[in-house]
Amino acid sequence: MRHFGTKLRQFLLHEDGPTAVEYAVMLALILVACITIVTSLGTGASSTFSTVKDAAAS
Repeated sequence: MRHFGTKLRQFLLHEDGPTAVEYAVMLALILVACITIVTSLGTGASSTFSTVKDAAAS
């Protein structure tokens, strides 16, 4: 039973697993933000080019 308690204490004190999960969550949030920004800019750029095209055609 003492061996189990020692292993449990080491497991709870070892922080590599939670750190990896935190980095994965941060990466996912950064990717979502980047995708949102690129989508928004793409829509705005498309609208701007359409306006310029229409103005140049007339």
